[in-house]
Amino acid sequence: MARESKDFNRRWLWLVTAVILVVVFFSVRSLTRQRLVVRIARVESGPLASTVSTNGRVEPEDNREYTSPVSATVKGVFAEQGDKVPKGKVLIELDDLEARAHLAAAESGVKSAQVALEAVTHNGTQEQRQASEAELARNRIDRDQAQRNLDALVKLSASGAASQSEVAAAREQLASANANLNASQQSASGRYSPAEVARAEAALRDAEANAAAAREVVANCTYRAPVAGTVYSIDTRQTEFAEQGKILLQMADLTRERVRAYFDEPEIGRLSVGQAVQIRWDARPGQLWTGHIVRVPITVITFGNRTVGETIIQVDGGNDGLLPSTSVTVTVTTSSESNVLNVPREALYSENGKPYVFKVVNDSLVRTPVVTGSLNMTQIGIVSGLREGDVVATGTTSGQPLQIGIPIQVVQ
Repeated sequence: MARESKDFNRRWLWLVTAVILVVVFFSVRSLTRQRLVVRIARVESGPLASTVSTNGRVEPEDNREYTSPVSATVKGVFAEQGDKVPKGKVLIELDDLEARAHLAAAESGVKSAQVALEAVTHNGTQEQRQASEAELARNRIDRDQAQRNLDALVKLSASGAASQSEVAAAREQLASANANLNASQQSASGRYSPAEVARAEAALRDAEANAAAAREVVANCTYRAPVAGTVYSIDTRQTEFAEQGKILLQMADLTRERVRAYFDEPEIGRLSVGQAVQIRWDARPGQLWTGHIVRVPITVITFGNRTVGETIIQVDGGNDGLLPSTSVTVTVTTSSESNVLNVPREALYSENGKPYVFKVVNDSLVRTPVVTGSLNMTQIGIVSGLREGDVVATGTTSGQPLQIGIPIQVVQ
């Protein structure tokens, strides 16, 4: 009996010892376990503007581009890049000798077409009309003579002095004379058909159009500034040969510029006319230009490997050093709220399309579903799921993923 009591006490001793060891192990493990160091942010109320950014290119609103109308030698260049020129100033002159030769040939063609049209509308040339009148007069004389011969033979036939065969021959001669007279009358009054008249009129119109084009080419061989502005590009010099169609000079009023921007297809629906825009140029990192949307995309196009909509943004208040053809970054404010709960965008996570955050509660992380609202480049609005003053984790200092159930150490 004493032996059984002794064994029982020994088993209890071992059991108590094991429990103590387990408790000590987990206590030490809890005290020595490394905590996850996380950065935090506090949920705050404040203004939140929703923005979207993209790239764009600066261009003048009214760009004037001059190309060579013909292949010719540059006779003179009377402006330099950057010059501000008044309206009417001569900028470039081309050697227009060939153009003037073409104009002379075109004007000669007009005169020939005018003569041809006058001929068909007045029943031939003056020489042809004179010949027709002479022929008509001869045919009248022949007709009258044939009529007199017939009358005389009819009288002689009544007295038996002329045979019936002679009378018949006289009648045939009169019929022939009448036929010749009718033909000459028709020729004198209607030598050309309506189709021939229409063809001559069309030929004159074509000749006049060719002459007008030739005159325009000659006029374009001397470039004058159509408006006051700045010459911002010259791609030629005196004595240089310019191929037809080559761009020689560009000028514009650089106080009136716009940006042609390209927004990705998912962002097009957020754009509308009148929205405020900020414009930045890497060449001047400390300077900011403002503008507003004047035309939203009406279709999508392929731009490199992107599908984008082309948007026109007017620069407000002058360009102030913003140069044409430069690449810029534009940021459009698509919405603005004065007082909304918001957290940093890096605090938001999503699983199966459902957003959530890690809220900090008693030195631990609690996964908390939220409903989001508008957003910008750094902040996102919270419609429900959080309250002002709540603290959320934005990430870890070690780069490890956030996890629930792990003790944390908070850093600002």
